[in-house]
Amino acid sequence: MKPHRFFLPLPSVASVFALLGLAACAPAPADSFSGYVEGDLVFIGPTEPGRVSVLAVEEGSAVKPGEVVARVEDDLQTADRDAAAAQLKEAEARLANARSPLQRPEEIAVLQASEQRATAALDQSRVDLERQKALVPKGASSQANLDAAQHQYDQNQAALDEARKRISAARIASRTQDIEAAEQAVSAARANLAAAQVRLDRRVLKAPTDGTVQTVYYRVGELVPEGRPVISILPPGLVKVRFFVPEQELPKVALGGRVTVTCDGCPLTTAKVFFIATQAEYTPPVIYSREERSKLVYLVEARPDDPARARPGQPVNVSLGAAP
Repeated sequence: MKPHRFFLPLPSVASVFALLGLAACAPAPADSFSGYVEGDLVFIGPTEPGRVSVLAVEEGSAVKPGEVVARVEDDLQTADRDAAAAQLKEAEARLANARSPLQRPEEIAVLQASEQRATAALDQSRVDLERQKALVPKGASSQANLDAAQHQYDQNQAALDEARKRISAARIASRTQDIEAAEQAVSAARANLAAAQVRLDRRVLKAPTDGTVQTVYYRVGELVPEGRPVISILPPGLVKVRFFVPEQELPKVALGGRVTVTCDGCPLTTAKVFFIATQAEYTPPVIYSREERSKLVYLVEARPDDPARARPGQPVNVSLGAAP
């Protein structure tokens, strides 16, 4: 089960109503509402289950982008990466073999020797043929000898042609289809290696942003289920003030409006409204009379101008309008 997006322990809606009730009993400035500070945490964890092997931070540690915060055991991922690398080497060797000549250089050398013998035989038969052509008209040789010399010359010429064609065929690489198949195998092996490397790299958990470690959920040796975070980080500035405005006061709040935020022992600060709920947090089970409408409250969220002054979970009072 994937982790819920939770933060530091915060007041429930019921407790918020209690705060509103207390505020109603005590004298309070006009347009003042109770609320609390909440942080948008960044959760960091592995995409696959595994045991935590290294924990490099503690709660409260400040981290920088790219800083290693934890490592998860990676024996299986390392083995998968090594296997993918071996498969890539095998595929590349097959491709090189497909692109190389069909026969080895030693075999081609044998064929070249046959070509030389055929050339020598052809030269000899050419000499014999020329001699017979010169002797037959003079009556020094018979027509049968001339025919035999011509036949021998033709045979030696055919043998030389055959030897040369064997050499040419030996130097030809595999068929185009075989080479293309080998190239596709290399591409697939490279993709598998890249995927295996990514899975291995993800076993090293790094901070994606600046921030402060809020919670450490798993320690060294503990098994992290799939989709669960090891730590949570609160980036600077990702805090907000949440407060609830009664239905009759809601028209006074506008997106982009300024509010004043105070808390016990805190310096005065301001915030900008960036969210107003479209539905009430509480709906009475009766018709909306004037009395019942007063029970409706709407969630409003504002971003502090100075986030460093706001701490998640801290109760605050919010007044409409910026501080003078």
